[in-house]
Amino acid sequence: MRDVIGVNEPFEGLFSAKVRSICSLEFGFLGRQDGLLWYKDSGHHVSGEFSMAVVQANNLLEDQSQVESGSLSTHEFGPYGTFVGVYDGHGGPETSRYINDHLFQHLKRFTSDQQSMSADVIRKAYQATEEGFMSLVTKQWPMKPQIAAVGSCCLVGVICGGTLYIANLGDSRAVLGRVVKATGEVLAIQLSTEHNACIESVRQELQALHPDDSQIVVLKHNVWRVKGLIQVSRSIGDVYLKKAEFNREPLYIKFRLREPIKRPILSADPSISVHQLQPHDQFVIFASDGLWEHLSNQEAVDIVQNHPQSGSARRLVKAALQEAAKKREMRYSDLKKIDRGVRRHFHDDITVIVVFLDSSLVSRASSVKSPNVSVRGGGITLPHNTLAPCTMPTETGGT
Repeated sequence: MRDVIGVNEPFEGLFSAKVRSICSLEFGFLGRQDGLLWYKDSGHHVSGEFSMAVVQANNLLEDQSQVESGSLSTHEFGPYGTFVGVYDGHGGPETSRYINDHLFQHLKRFTSDQQSMSADVIRKAYQATEEGFMSLVTKQWPMKPQIAAVGSCCLVGVICGGTLYIANLGDSRAVLGRVVKATGEVLAIQLSTEHNACIESVRQELQALHPDDSQIVVLKHNVWRVKGLIQVSRSIGDVYLKKAEFNREPLYIKFRLREPIKRPILSADPSISVHQLQPHDQFVIFASDGLWEHLSNQEAVDIVQNHPQSGSARRLVKAALQEAAKKREMRYSDLKKIDRGVRRHFHDDITVIVVFLDSSLVSRASSVKSPNVSVRGGGITLPHNTLAPCTMPTETGGT
């Protein structure tokens, strides 16, 4: 596992503004830092271009993200394509970081086993990631019991051989921009299924799964929560709501349930949909719920469509922050001055990845070899036990 040290780490004080500016200049192709905002305006993937941006609000950045393009398998014969992941952590950064380090590797392994991409491969990768994190919690529980209350939403998109797979746990969202031939307008089409207790169908699903529990969903401070504790009904981690042995002392009392857990309350089984990409499919916006709190699907698609491709993700983040400032009757310029931690009172961590689809490239066979590209959002990757900045790029391969 690699240490990711960016604006989210306590080591940040070791990096002077001058050093960080050198990093931005030296590795500008990797991404740039502007206060709490990290962005990469443009990069290449197998089927077109992409844009990424991350803005931090929490003391420790709980959002993690990645774009992996090229081989989707552990052997050199493919298949080839593009993998996109947005991991919105809660309770801490440990789960989202674990997913960032392991999910794609599991996917490559299962793709190799089946020699093709499929919904089953993606589901197995999610399951292996959940099991791996649960093993980590088991090991760390005696020294760090609160890790049992850390979890993450997990949104994944895989483009392979003209097919787009969308898998989701939690309330991050993938939205497609599709041109309507007759009018030329670009419609927003939501591709992901969300698992948040504020959605009535999710509450009904939980009540059907737990008919003997009248408190499975509770309206608390005007927000629906599972067991009065958490809004999402599916996640990686959050093992305190999945296994009884982790819902006891020395876990903080606010996480402990009165009745012992008889069956897992939260699920790690993703909703997966499969789409055959069409020439009029222009782009897909992948984002944590920090964006969707402030922008509708159509508003986000309009912003991408009405501006140049380069910088699309950063433009969406800025639009969300402007809305957040407006809601608090303050100026955007003043919001930008607020430091991490305090910033969480105004907006959440926000991650946005916009993946543009070049129809001439999308239609290529998944066996067409392409260079590997690997980008992680929001920080500089350093080897273990290294404090010197700029020693190891977060992006490899040709872009």
